[in-house]
Amino acid sequence: MAHTLAPHLADSHDLIRVHGARVNNLKDVSVEIPKRRLTVFTGISGSGKSSLVFGTIAAESQRLINETYSAFVQGFMPTLARPEVDVLDGLTTAIIVDQQRMGADPRSTVGTATDAHAMLRILFSRLGTPHIGPPSAYSFNTASVRASGAITVERGAQKAVKATYTRTGGMCPRCEGRGSVTDIDLTQLYDDTKSLNEGALTIPGYSMDGWYGRIFKGSGFFDPDKPIRRYTKRELHDLLHKEPTKIKVEGINLTYEGLIPKIQKSMLSKDVDALQPHVRAFVERAMTFSVCPECDGTRLSEGARSSKIEGLSIADVCAMQISDLADWVRALSEPTVAPLLTALRQSLDSFTEIGLGYLALDRPAGTLSGGEAQRVKMIRHLGSSLTDVTYVFDEPTTGLHPHDIQRMNDLLLRLRDKGNTVLVVEHKPQVIAIADHVVDLGPGAGTAGGAVCFEGEVAKLRGSDTVTGRHLDDRAAVKDTVRTPTGRLEIRGATTHNLQNVDVDIPLGVLTVVTGVAGSGKSSLIHGSVPAGEGVISVDQAPIRGSRRSNPATYTGLLDPIRKAFAKANGVKPALFSANSEGACPTCNGAGVVYTDLAMMAGVATTCEECEGRRFQAAVLDHHLGGRDITEVLAMSVAEAEEFFGGGEAHTPAAQRILGRLVDVGLGYLTLGQPLTTLSGGERQRLKLATHMADKGGVYVLDEPTAGLHLADVAQLLGLLDRLVDSGKSVIVVEHHPAVMAHADWIIDLGPGAGHDGGRIVYEGTPADLVAARSTLTGEHLAAYVGA
Repeated sequence: MAHTLAPHLADSHDLIRVHGARVNNLKDVSVEIPKRRLTVFTGISGSGKSSLVFGTIAAESQRLINETYSAFVQGFMPTLARPEVDVLDGLTTAIIVDQQRMGADPRSTVGTATDAHAMLRILFSRLGTPHIGPPSAYSFNTASVRASGAITVERGAQKAVKATYTRTGGMCPRCEGRGSVTDIDLTQLYDDTKSLNEGALTIPGYSMDGWYGRIFKGSGFFDPDKPIRRYTKRELHDLLHKEPTKIKVEGINLTYEGLIPKIQKSMLSKDVDALQPHVRAFVERAMTFSVCPECDGTRLSEGARSSKIEGLSIADVCAMQISDLADWVRALSEPTVAPLLTALRQSLDSFTEIGLGYLALDRPAGTLSGGEAQRVKMIRHLGSSLTDVTYVFDEPTTGLHPHDIQRMNDLLLRLRDKGNTVLVVEHKPQVIAIADHVVDLGPGAGTAGGAVCFEGEVAKLRGSDTVTGRHLDDRAAVKDTVRTPTGRLEIRGATTHNLQNVDVDIPLGVLTVVTGVAGSGKSSLIHGSVPAGEGVISVDQAPIRGSRRSNPATYTGLLDPIRKAFAKANGVKPALFSANSEGACPTCNGAGVVYTDLAMMAGVATTCEECEGRRFQAAVLDHHLGGRDITEVLAMSVAEAEEFFGGGEAHTPAAQRILGRLVDVGLGYLTLGQPLTTLSGGERQRLKLATHMADKGGVYVLDEPTAGLHLADVAQLLGLLDRLVDSGKSVIVVEHHPAVMAHADWIIDLGPGAGHDGGRIVYEGTPADLVAARSTLTGEHLAAYVGA
């Protein structure tokens, strides 16, 4: 007789329960998230999604995992603070797949970031002819070493044995595995028509009035009154290359060193982003990068390039498009390495499945966009045999064409079906549609958000009266009338990356959208042929160059009028109101937190005990403007501050103008003092757009400005783009969002596929004609979107 077993107690823990979460702007949030299901968190920008998913659930999981290590190991790890939450139950190990760009180390490539390159090295070490050595012989990160010496063996009377040690690496000796060599452009160091005394040196900080001037004049190696172009070979060598030499100037012992080794130590060996802006500008002017002449940019030594399988070296194979490489590997049949070939095929096929088949394994990791980097990280997890873990994704569809979103959805569902809990922070309706469970946060942003407006199934979300529910089925209509161009920008014979000799006219004075599947050549066309410079303002999602001290107020120049207003109201110096200057708390130097740098782990930040994170000396906080001190002003949101500086005692028109621009780009919820390092890619881009809106440029180039925008905010962005065009600007947008395409005056569609299957113009014209023709992938998706 059949009887059903009573459910096992161990299977009853099928919820992650969060009670009373108060991280950042969360207001005592309580939610129950089903395990082994796909849950999407949605809500307008700044509503608290990241605080709940990353700041609470993932952070606590990370902290608990760290606690399982031995006390010895924990001694090296940052002690993570417990998130502010009453109860967190049923957590599983969290793996965060975020959109942080991959490290821009020149030796990191798509192949080294995944297992593909390691497997290829083993393959070549087994099958490559001529055989040159073990897998390390094909690695451009491993240098060849030869050493010889005596080993003492105490065995009876025998004492010394001669031994030689060799290790074969594949690193090109000239460029050390970087693929490019750096040269210094001498014309940027000095003006050869002048003498040293006339100020020939154009290196920042090298004036003739200071110490450097004394050293150069007192060295006696050359005549300081002779123009540099009349120097003898010897004098020029001493000026540029002389090795450190002891000299005596005015009775003081000093060291003289040539210009090139000196600036190499003081400027060129430093991290470019950490340099002061004027020094950074000089370094970028003076350094020229050229392809290494010895390895031709392949990074590999001659030996590694000479070993081939079926006529191809490992460098040739890594330069192939991954989809082609997968076919090449499929054609190899060698029983001795059968398991390796199977694993390599699976790894390469997952690139194609995820929509990255157009990349090559030798593509530097630092050149991938945020969305591409996130998908490369996903490949690692898809092949993983771990189950019952929680995967946390941050907008995985960023940078994806509607056609590619379908693939991404399949991957998320595959991870879930393996028995994992998948949490996704996302705005796109196509992704919300596949969720098993939706948590909608809001109702507003910043202090107006932080509450759960809805949780349940997607079907019920549509009927709920939340901002997301109302906008879920929003459809922008194609415009009846489009603007007439005032001119055109001609691009002829564009061949950057995968572009196939493209000729196109970009109309000016209108809103032009450039679209196409991921990897079709959109960015190559726009950034390669419309360079930022004279009259062109390019706003992309590259990280803002700023330290953890920078915040929206310092970045936009808003802090200057605020400091002046405080100084004027209190009769003191403006420098007091800068956390980077006189007013800074002495303990944390105005950072608000004390950073402990742990060499082998991520550093850890603890709130400064003296100023309690306020960043200023106590005396500064006695000065008020409109009843508020400087820390209270920096804690305001942009929208609050706009009202505060708009009238009354604190009326400051200069500050109000900048704040108005930030509200225009949809950043009204950001606080003025929030560190830039905590902003998302989309927020950074909109912050840049706000700072550029007052610029004089006539052409604006935007790269996916809808990244990270809620459906309700897209309409506001379209209004902003319209205002820019109506004020006489030309706006070129690289974008996948159907609402932006429908709103365009002119569409340029690239394709038809990605990589070498793309790089051609498949359509140019108005959105209405594209919908009517449905001749391209974009046309089909746009027609479906507008319901044509």
